[in-house]
Amino acid sequence: MARSVLAGLVLVSALFVAADSRSAEPPKVPEGALRAGIIGLTTSHVIAFTNTINDPAAEGAIAGVVVTAGYPGGMADNPSSIDRVEGYTQQLRDKGITIYNTIEEMLPNVDVILLESVDGRPHLEQARLAIAAGKPLFIDKPMAASLADVLEIFQLAEEAKVPVFSSSSLRFASGFQQMRNDSPIGEIVGCSAYSPCSLEEHHPDLFWYGVHGCEILFTIMGQGCETVSCTATDSTHLVVGTWSGGRVGTFRGIRPPGKAGYGATVFGTKGIQPGGDYEGYKPLVEVICKFFKTGEVPIAKQETIELFAFMEGADESKRLGGKPVSIADLIEKAKKFNAERRSQAK
Repeated sequence: MARSVLAGLVLVSALFVAADSRSAEPPKVPEGALRAGIIGLTTSHVIAFTNTINDPAAEGAIAGVVVTAGYPGGMADNPSSIDRVEGYTQQLRDKGITIYNTIEEMLPNVDVILLESVDGRPHLEQARLAIAAGKPLFIDKPMAASLADVLEIFQLAEEAKVPVFSSSSLRFASGFQQMRNDSPIGEIVGCSAYSPCSLEEHHPDLFWYGVHGCEILFTIMGQGCETVSCTATDSTHLVVGTWSGGRVGTFRGIRPPGKAGYGATVFGTKGIQPGGDYEGYKPLVEVICKFFKTGEVPIAKQETIELFAFMEGADESKRLGGKPVSIADLIEKAKKFNAERRSQAK
């Protein structure tokens, strides 16, 4: 798997011109500022995050971080990746961002990393390089294309003592954060989250876009998911999770002809109300920049692991005709896979 992923990246990288190329004056880096490099110029987040971070009027947590470098990447068998990389790469060049042909060339010239590759398959090998170089690392959704790869990234980071986290932008919207940290409806006993859920053939069903709504669900419900079951049709995924203490959370993944949106209905001991709304990228970018400065990870890794087990388990439940699947069993199976993978790599 790693060999085929790297081959795809090499093929795509060959499309770009010499390293250190740019077509405008580079952004100014104030004394003491952190230089951020972007891996994977294949998503609109690349431009949105760069515009927010490099805004001359940036203040608070965002001030003191500057995007200075990028590595295009791209997966040749995924149109959502390969068809966009050239355009986003040129947009960064036009902003004076230095473009490198390899991650290895870029790493010595930056302090922190935004891993933005829209396809989750190369994330493990890309993260491996950043972690080995000791660079604090944010990984955009999906953290990887399998639960096993998510676990391996966390293990590599723990072994190297390099801070890493991954999140959808939905997690840090104010309404969802209030439900998590200062609920106005008492103790949370359940949540029904929803989001668009387009599919991509190389990823488990929920990893590609349903991750947004699943991130809302786990933001509000927290850790403790024990089982997951899934019913899917051409237009809908309905995924049910049971949590410790008898709590129940659901995710509804929406495809045409349904009207898509982002949100949640939250059930508490004192009331029922909507959970919040999408508020753009800035709340996430603020958290990322604070993380880069402090090294403090804003999400417990176990919560992210359970999130990806929930999503991978939905695929397994669908395969089994909707039967519930144990989250603990999924995690243990992925750990065993990683142990065998490491053994074979020696």
